[in-house]
Amino acid sequence: MKISFDRSNGEIDAIIDDLLQRVGVHHPEMIRQMILGALKSGQENDYLADQKLIRTTMKEMRFTNKIFAPYRDRKKVSIFGSARTKPEEPIYQKCVEFSRMLAENNYMVITGGGPGIMLAGNEGAGEANSFAVNIDLPFEQDMNPVMKGSDKIINYKYFFNRKVAFLKEADAVVLFPGGFGTLDEGMEVMTLVQTGKNPPIPLIMIDDDNGGYWDKFFDFIRDCLLKRELISFEDFALFTITKDPVEALEYINEFYRNYHSMRFVKDKLVVRLNKALDTGHLQILENEFNAILAPGGSMRLSNALPEEQDQPDLLHMPRLVMEFNRRSYGLLKALIRRINSF
Repeated sequence: MKISFDRSNGEIDAIIDDLLQRVGVHHPEMIRQMILGALKSGQENDYLADQKLIRTTMKEMRFTNKIFAPYRDRKKVSIFGSARTKPEEPIYQKCVEFSRMLAENNYMVITGGGPGIMLAGNEGAGEANSFAVNIDLPFEQDMNPVMKGSDKIINYKYFFNRKVAFLKEADAVVLFPGGFGTLDEGMEVMTLVQTGKNPPIPLIMIDDDNGGYWDKFFDFIRDCLLKRELISFEDFALFTITKDPVEALEYINEFYRNYHSMRFVKDKLVVRLNKALDTGHLQILENEFNAILAPGGSMRLSNALPEEQDQPDLLHMPRLVMEFNRRSYGLLKALIRRINSF
């Protein structure tokens, strides 16, 4: 029989509804659609490898949500860098220092759970303030000694699920010098923020004291990408380079001083704030950031919109609502910094 996501499946709909009631689930309509999606996939595709991918993806994402859910009220920082960095190297000790300061400021740390910078991140924050999102590879090392035996370890078969966890749960991303994997993660964050597929977050590149790594990366971005007009000048707002772990922590703290988070409600961008702005602040933002508005758009102060009832823990927060042009994400990060300056 043909299966549809609407309620035209007759007996099948009744069976699914009965199953959901017997089991007891949150948000039954969402779970119903997942079940229907699985049934439709089983009807449409007889290629076993495809079904294994869908099955494993759902299992991995379910477990990801289970592990992170108890810590939803704490901000988290994903840390990347070389697995080959030795504990005696200054950049390793710099990562330990930075991660320790994060934990002291009530942040949690997410690493890949391996050696090098990953170990430094977990060492500084401690197991109680750390997550390890590991990837199963035949040549990969064991879980690092800080996280071994922890209840906050997730092992992934697929890189793309692991990437989702690193960013979905991160309130900031910090890159130490590393190889292809580190550069891949950094470019992915910039791409997703630049295109609006990830909310703006601090992306900080912490260099060694002589500036021998990220400063050269900056030169490449400026001389090879900007000069060829492959990126815009505003894209430099997508990342920050520093040699100082204290400055990196201050940048993250400042980013969330008043700004809390954002989401789209249809054509409106809703910016959630820790404290309300006044009409004078609004006038300043309209004058300085008019370029980020869609044609005919405006900025206004607001309470939670009716469509935001699905996030009840955030309903109390004041809002800045606007018709964003969905293009100027570098300027949007600048607007967040301006909000935080009031």
